[in-house]
Formats: sequence, C-alpha cells, structure tokens
Amino acid sequence: MHVPKVGDVVKGKVISVDRNEIHIDIDGMTTGVVRGRELFAESSEYASLKKGEEVESTVIDLENENGEMELSFRIAGYAKAWDTMKQWLKDGLTIKTKILSANKGGLMLQVEALHGFMPVSQLSPDNYPRVAGGDKNRILEKLREMVGREMEVKVIDVNEADEKLIVSERAVWEDSQKAVLESYKIGDVVDGEVSALTSFGAFLKFGQGLEGLVHISEIAWQRIDHPKDVLKVGDQVKAQIIQLDHSKIYLSVKRIVEDPWKSVKDKYKIGDKVKGKVLKIETFGLMIGLDKDIHGLAHISELSDEPITNLYDKFKIGETQEFEIVSLEPTEHRLGLKLAGVKGKSGRAVQKVTEKKAEKEDIKDEKNEVKSKGDEAPKAKEEKKIKEKAPKTKKLKSAE
Repeated sequence: MHVPKVGDVVKGKVISVDRNEIHIDIDGMTTGVVRGRELFAESSEYASLKKGEEVESTVIDLENENGEMELSFRIAGYAKAWDTMKQWLKDGLTIKTKILSANKGGLMLQVEALHGFMPVSQLSPDNYPRVAGGDKNRILEKLREMVGREMEVKVIDVNEADEKLIVSERAVWEDSQKAVLESYKIGDVVDGEVSALTSFGAFLKFGQGLEGLVHISEIAWQRIDHPKDVLKVGDQVKAQIIQLDHSKIYLSVKRIVEDPWKSVKDKYKIGDKVKGKVLKIETFGLMIGLDKDIHGLAHISELSDEPITNLYDKFKIGETQEFEIVSLEPTEHRLGLKLAGVKGKSGRAVQKVTEKKAEKEDIKDEKNEVKSKGDEAPKAKEEKKIKEKAPKTKKLKSAE
C-alpha cells in the first residue's frame, strides 16, 4: 500500500460535510480533514460536495493535532482547474464567463475559478470599441462599460507555468458566422449599413449579423484621405464581396460602378482648359475636382510663375478656378493640372526645350557659315597658284 507524503494528491470518499470542515476517508487507511482556507478550491466541483462522493485533495500535513491527515482542496483544485482549461482548449468549448475589470489592453474575466484575460482584439465586432483616432482613454471608457456583464468565450491559450489564460469572444462569433457565410461567394453584391469608420476603412453590416471591411482604397475611385470624406455611420450602401478569409469579409463599394478613369480620355485631353473646384490644399499643391469622379493635382510649381510661400493665402477650399490639363495617366488614375494663364513648370520646360532647339539651330547656322568660308579659302589659294605657275606671255615687238 502506498503511503502518501506531503504534496501528494490523494483520492478519498466524503464521510461528513460541515460548515467549516469536510472529513474524507482515505482508502480506509486514515481520515483526512479539509478546513479553513483550504476549503476554497479553484475548481467548481468542490463547491457542493455531498457525503459518499469521491474527491481528490492534496496532502499538506501527514498528521495534525487531532491525529488526522491535513488536506487541501485549494491546491488540488488549482491544478484541476488548469487541467480543465487545457481540455476546453482542446475541445473548443464555448463557456460562459463574467467580466470583472477592464484595462487599456482588454478585459479580465472570471473563468470558472480562474481569471482569464481577453485582449481588445479578441472582442466580437458587436463589442469591439471603435474609437476615432484610436484614443486609448476613450477605448478604456467603453471597456469599463462592459464590467459586470456575462460573456460567452472560448479558451485560445493556456500557460499554467506563467498562470496565463487567454480567452476570445471573437472565436465564438466566428463559429456562428461560418454557416451564414456559406451562402455568400466572391462577387456577390450586398446591401449594407455603415456601422463604423476608421482611418483605414469603413465597416459594413449586412445579412444576418455579418460585418465586412471596406478598405479606404475600395471606397471610391478617386483618392480620399479618410472614409468620412464620402461616408458616414448609418449610410445605406451597396458593396461587392471581394475576399472571404475564414470569418473575415472584405468588401468594395467602388467596384459597384465602372472605373471612370477607363473613359477619362473621352472627356478630357492634355491642353484642355477646364473648370475645377479646390477640394484640398496641401503643402505641395491643390487637389482639384473636375467632376464627381475625376480629381486632379495642381502642383505648387504649376500655380504661379512667382514663388508661393503659403497656398492658403492664394486659394480657398471650395472655390472654382480655370485650369489647363498638362498630364493624363488613366491607368495610374493621375491627372496633372496647371492654373490657366500660368506658364508653370510644364510651360517653362517647353520654353526651355524651344530655347535649346533655337540655340542648336543658331550653332548649326554658324557652323555652316564657317564651313562655307572655309571652303572658299582653299579655292582662292588654288587659283593664285595656277596664276603663278602659268607661263608669262612675251610681248612681241611690232615690225618696223
């Protein structure tokens, strides 16, 4: 028969349950007692023990003042609680928890008798605190509003040695979306509502509780600095599914309509004079709207023949000016403009080329002239030589 020692986990049968202590028969070999703080176990199975039930406990003293073996549910329960978490992780079970507190990184939850942590990134889209600019203090405020609530989660990481338990609400949400997602495919067009805006895109809710991301580059064919430039929360929009990555859905609003840049050459040509509205003023130039789909850039070097120190002094957002198209690249979605009447960088470049061409013509003329003169000199010399070599004609005396 194995004789237990301190630290061993022993199995026995409950023989009595009192308010402050529980007595256990250890294989008929001895009687053990669990009392005081050792009654408070980390595993829920110790919460309502009854006479006759089998239970495990940890030996903390071979014999106390009453000749009984001193046992602990707390230590045995702690190890059992971690074993339970490992099993839940393996099985992928969904469990109910309670939110205890919040910090800037996420939430602390009561997971059975243990404390688990949920990073903000593991919240479902319904509970994710979307805050403009990612303000951490505002995020914390929203997280604190959730304290006290119950939440269904899955265990996604267990590290008993470091006493770290990570849980995820998003994992539960993703499972619930799989069946719904099976009814959609890439290319489908959906009707949705803008649920949130961030610097990198817009979130769109559609179907049966689904939510997808419209990246900023997929919102409009023209360049935008922020989704709020063209969308607002609550807007009803159509979007096309462009990618399905497990539970992640990526959408496009701009692909619902044909790319206007494909036909831009039918509307605009280099050299055209056009009316344009100043949409944005940057340090390097102006963003100009020619129509609702086509925007162009007027570089600062194309806005004046004199140096400009501050574009805000010369231009106002919303005003309309006349421009000339100086470059057009449909495949790159680029259109270059200069202010009408201004020579600008492009004009100066043309002038420079013209001047160089004229200079080359002048040099060519000079060379031709020199060559022409050079050709005449040898000819004159040759004629002189011929004259010198020619025999002199003797003058005949007239007959007297």
